[in-house]
Amino acid sequence: MASFFDEINAYSYLYPVESPSDNISLKWVESRKPERYSSAAPLSPDARLRIVSERVDFIDNVIISVTIGPPNASYIKSKDRSEWTAKDVADSVLADRSSLRVTSSQRLEESSVLNTHSSEIDGEMYWYYEYLVRKAPLKLTDKSNTYRHYLASTTERDGYLYSISASTISPRWEKLGPFLEKAVSSFRLLSPTEDYVPPYKDPWRFW
Repeated sequence: MASFFDEINAYSYLYPVESPSDNISLKWVESRKPERYSSAAPLSPDARLRIVSERVDFIDNVIISVTIGPPNASYIKSKDRSEWTAKDVADSVLADRSSLRVTSSQRLEESSVLNTHSSEIDGEMYWYYEYLVRKAPLKLTDKSNTYRHYLASTTERDGYLYSISASTISPRWEKLGPFLEKAVSSFRLLSPTEDYVPPYKDPWRFW
């Protein structure tokens, strides 16, 4: 596993590179280098949820991305994090995670949440969830039962949800799933440095 640090948004995670015994060698392309929330690419027309970094392996069809966005009030109704469930957090993130001009509930219908749980690490809550997406990008097969399989972790800072997701297509899940689970489990917020730019700073700025 290799380490990735984003000082602009103050988080880190580990990502798989190779495992000779499992015949795995991932060739990563950093498709989106770390950038501040205000200039990051939006995932939906309302631009609430944005991709602040992303890496892709085109051969094995693996994507690891980090997004930041405010909670969706339709699913997270309390400001008290102790009242949040992993399912509520998952629904909040997934409802905003779409490029389609549809309602939040329609976006949510694109995804099927399989498992959720939460854990407190170093005083911070992390919510974990596993889900399938019916409309998988980088489609390599015409089989209707092929989905994109995701693992994700979300935590909160300064009123925004920080989420990592790692995914591949379902035929490759058995081989790659355990490595993606390690990546998602390693996601941590870092103590901000002078390079940190909070999401609420200069929301109008695009450079």
